[in-house]
Amino acid sequence: MNQQGEILTSIEKNVGIIEFYHPAHNSLPGNLLSELKSNINEQSENENLNISIIKSRGDRTFCAGASFTELSSIKNIEEGKKFFMGFANVINAIRKSKNIVILLIQGKAVGGGVGLASAADYCLATKYASIRLSELAVGIGPFVIGPAVERKIGRSLFSKMSLTPDVWQTADWAKKNGLYQECFDSNIEMNSFLEKFLDTLSSYNPAALSKLKTVFWEGTDHWDQLLEERAAISGQLVLTKASKDAINSFLQS
Repeated sequence: MNQQGEILTSIEKNVGIIEFYHPAHNSLPGNLLSELKSNINEQSENENLNISIIKSRGDRTFCAGASFTELSSIKNIEEGKKFFMGFANVINAIRKSKNIVILLIQGKAVGGGVGLASAADYCLATKYASIRLSELAVGIGPFVIGPAVERKIGRSLFSKMSLTPDVWQTADWAKKNGLYQECFDSNIEMNSFLEKFLDTLSSYNPAALSKLKTVFWEGTDHWDQLLEERAAISGQLVLTKASKDAINSFLQS
């Protein structure tokens, strides 16, 4: 297995597939975030595709969010902002893609992983896909992913999750509150549903799907600027003593 992490892409009929992996619970360092953004953009530019699927490898963890090793190495505001722009760029790539973007969430999603799920146009999950916004516990906050999460579950529940970084919410909770569209007992059931769903979705007018995508994201044209501003906030906070101590404590545990 690649200890640096990797992203694999493939195309089946008119569906693009993007699969990411990192040995640290599918966390996302800057290089994987950059590659993920590029792959989303590339699939959007492919005239033969109108659906993209994003998933991760493994059974019980979808994405652990930011790479704590990389976070601990940030030395100045510029580096901090650049790192958090990685998540901003991926969210904006999903938002701007002409394709309907489907996420498969087979296990736990933390921090940035919740942000990815929130940015999806359609989210399939298993019962193991509990969620948590852990950022406040390490001295920062879910600033970059906040607009995407709030768009899906509302400000009140976003506030609840943000202020309770140690509390897991169940996959059933996520479905009831609009983050997940479907929830299954196993990967087998999820993949079986996906196969039928893709057959149906692919039968529809591609132009109609593309127009629907623009409707889904109405009112978010300012997100390029907004998420950059949020990345700057996180980039400043990660340099504070409180954040550095919390991140180092996590790495040593």
